This record gives sequence, structure tokens and C-alpha cells, in this order.
Amino acid sequence: MASVSRNVPSGYSAFAVGVVEAVSEDRVAQSIRAALESGSSTLHDYARRHASSKPLAGRGIAYAAPLPDGTRVVVRHNRHGGLIGPLTRDLFLPPTRAPLELEASLRLSQSGVPTPELLAYAIYPAPFGFRRADVVTREVADSFDLSAVLTQVDESLRARAWAAVADLLRRLAAAGARHHDLNVKNVVLRPRGDALEALALDVDRVTFESGDVMTANVARLSRSARKWRERQGASLDESELAVLARSVFEASLSAVTRS
Repeated sequence: MASVSRNVPSGYSAFAVGVVEAVSEDRVAQSIRAALESGSSTLHDYARRHASSKPLAGRGIAYAAPLPDGTRVVVRHNRHGGLIGPLTRDLFLPPTRAPLELEASLRLSQSGVPTPELLAYAIYPAPFGFRRADVVTREVADSFDLSAVLTQVDESLRARAWAAVADLLRRLAAAGARHHDLNVKNVVLRPRGDALEALALDVDRVTFESGDVMTANVARLSRSARKWRERQGASLDESELAVLARSVFEASLSAVTRS
């Protein structure tokens, strides 16, 4: 396999376990190695088979489980989406999206965009020179995604959720980050006192651009919310999306004025 050790960020280490190549945050590197040496074929398989495993629905099933050292994580197997997804499935050209996701995650965090800490990834050989990959993020305790809010009639919860989402969109725009897969399952919310904080998931689809990423992100998330209403019967009023867009633009304008 081609080495993934090039350009490993500070605080992370690259190592191999048999034919598997991994990059891990130093504090959990031994635990990631132990999981790969546990008899499971992949980190995703390790999490799936763990006694306290919890499945999480998304593009494929991710699993929340503890690493051997007790660190609670979510392990996601990388898959293609969109029209070519059924054809390409989980096969990627080396080195896969995983290294780019780590770079994006660190850059977002450094720019003040909330996103779960990416702790590790593992890359596996596949036929014809392709690769498969798993990504490990720290589990966000007591969290729920935006899709769950859209099925609730609690007006207070919805107001707090939309306020948190607006703040996330503003932060993404300030960082110049366009999330091409910003859907209602990729925005997770957690309590912060009486308020909520929104975090962006699956940041392998994030690009950093100089154009109007704010409009693109608002439009992408709004399309997803409307699809959730059409396909899942979620409660959603167009006025909520209008208020969301207005609050994001006003908050961003205010930030520019203050600077």
C-alpha cells in the first residue's frame, strides 16, 4: 500500500497493523492499534461487534462504541454518495478521503467551527488498487441530529435548534467553508446550558472557498430539510427556513461591521 504517513498533522502518528495503515491522535494511538489487533477485520467491524455498540443511521450504518481504553467514539465506514454511489460504493482511489477529512476537521476547529474531534482513520487494501477507509470521531454525548428536531412540535426546542444552526452556518461562512453534504443528519445538536450547540458532521465534503459559501450552505441545508418534510413527513414551515437565512445573513453582516 502507498504510505499515508506523509503530512501527518502534529499530535498524530502513522503506523501499520499488517496491511492496514492508520493515522491516530497520539493519545489514543495504542487503543486504535489494539482495536485493529483485536481480531476484527476493520475498525468499523470492531465497533459493530462491541458488546455496547450502538448503531447510528446515515449513509450506511456508523457505530458508537468504546475503544479498548474506554474512549467513546463513532466509527464510520466511508462511502460514496450521489448518483455514482451505488456503483462506486465504498471504493476509493488512494489515499481515500480520510486524510482530507482530518485536514478539514482540524482547520474547522482552528477556525472556531464546532465539529466532533477526528481521532483516527484506517485505510484498507481493496481489489484493483482501490482502498476502503474507516474514520473515527469522538462521540458527542447527549446529542441528537437536526432531523429529530423536525419531528418534534416543541416550539422552544425548535427555536433553540434553529438558533444553534444559524450560529453554525455563520461560523462556516466566516471560515470560508462550504459543506457540500450539509443535510439534516449531518448537523448534530447538544445542550449548552439553556441553549444548544450545533456541530457539523462528515466534513470530508467540506471545501474552503473564497466565494459566497454562506448562500450555498443555507441553500443546501434548506433543500435537505424540505426533502425530510416530503419523504419523512417532518413538520417544517417555510417561514422557519426564511428566518434561518435572515438570521445567518444578519449575524454575518454584524460580525463584518464589528471587525
